[in-house]
Amino acid sequence: METNRSGHPRSLTLGISSCLLGEEVRFDGNHKRDAWIVGTLGRWFEFHPVCPEMAIGLGVPRPPIRLQGDPENPQVVGVRDETLDVTAELEAYSRETAGALEGLAGYILKAKSPSCGMERVKVYRPGGGQPRMGQGVYARALMEAHPELPVEEEGRLGDPDLRDNFLERVFAHHRWQQLRAEGLTPARLQDFHRRHKLTLMAHGQEHYRRLGQRVAAATASDIETAGAEYFRDFMGALRHKATRQSHINVLQHIMGYLKRDLAPGDKAELLEVFEQFRQELVPLSVPLTLLKHHFRHFPSEYVADQVYLDPYPAELMLR
Repeated sequence: METNRSGHPRSLTLGISSCLLGEEVRFDGNHKRDAWIVGTLGRWFEFHPVCPEMAIGLGVPRPPIRLQGDPENPQVVGVRDETLDVTAELEAYSRETAGALEGLAGYILKAKSPSCGMERVKVYRPGGGQPRMGQGVYARALMEAHPELPVEEEGRLGDPDLRDNFLERVFAHHRWQQLRAEGLTPARLQDFHRRHKLTLMAHGQEHYRRLGQRVAAATASDIETAGAEYFRDFMGALRHKATRQSHINVLQHIMGYLKRDLAPGDKAELLEVFEQFRQELVPLSVPLTLLKHHFRHFPSEYVADQVYLDPYPAELMLR
């Protein structure tokens, strides 16, 4: 597989709601093409498009549908004609299709869709009243079948921090799949954890400590169970948004590997940049770039091997 200069693969596959690629599959015959997804992510990812409503034969154009009833087990009925009930068809398709998905690094869903909405999809009460919130039928089946798979909605990807977090999880998920393909052993699990230590610290010290304990306890005889439990908790940890303060804690930790080498002026400059990042005056790329500059002069094998410094291709320009 082709890689970029940082060693990241150039061709991973993302599942995606078809309309976000510009396919005219919406109920009104339109699409919801997302220029950033197509133009930026499209240079790095293959897409596996799915439109559940088209797949069950509703066609284009079609009567609009909505969720109704119990948010945990809603019906899928027509907006204008509630006798149009496609609940059974959509649930069956969603279970079968989501369960059969393989080889994906992540998934991008269409927000607010009764089939694909990841969260806060309106679930209407029969007879009227304030709608409650639920999940799209396909989205629910997808996340139940693949709980560790990075999943996001296109609307939330407009938030730079959520976008950063999603891509971080996508490439972490792929690295784990590569490890599984090579064969999981206690030594390889330890190496994977070592390379992600600073990443885990940024998402919370408690995750870092708990996962370290899992790695230390893993043995060859129980490596499959230990690995599955580790990966579940690892992806759960990455879903916790890293704060600016937690990033600063990690940046200061990294700076500690330079304490014997940096001149006083360089140390002061680094601390000033850290403070600028804390005050949201500069993005994370600024302190990271300055640190990398110093490590080119004073190399550290441990720091150079940390995924935190390059969690995804720099060409994506998210940081």
